[in-house]
Amino acid sequence: MTNEQIHLDDIHWLMEILQNIDVGLVVLDQQYNIQLWNAFMESHSGISPQKARGQNLFQLFPDIPQDWLQRKTEPVFQLRTRAFSLWEQRPYLFHFKNYRPITGRAPFMYQNISMIPLESVDRQVEHICLIIYDVTDVALSRNSQP
Repeated sequence: MTNEQIHLDDIHWLMEILQNIDVGLVVLDQQYNIQLWNAFMESHSGISPQKARGQNLFQLFPDIPQDWLQRKTEPVFQLRTRAFSLWEQRPYLFHFKNYRPITGRAPFMYQNISMIPLESVDRQVEHICLIIYDVTDVALSRNSQP
């Protein structure tokens, strides 16, 4: 097996992981155009990766607060630092329906969001990754405590 073949196998495995991991993955460029949209996002939004790719996030999801998200992500692009949004601060970024039968009493999916810079090979940050965690179970258990 050649080094190139190993490299292609590694990329294939990574793509399988990205598509099947139980968190949302969205890669955005500096104009907030979607570059990657994994199966979690497709499952909860009903929008395929093929349809999402190249679309502007704010046009595809006009209910996302553009000013707020840009304030959160600008340091990620400029300072190369991570940023976070917890469900206690903003219950969700993407207004997805709650799909879990046990926690079905929630009207939507509570989400924590991690925003991470993605360096290119020339060490520039031209893309960021949003990682969307479903924390509905945590939010409901915390909200139901006295």
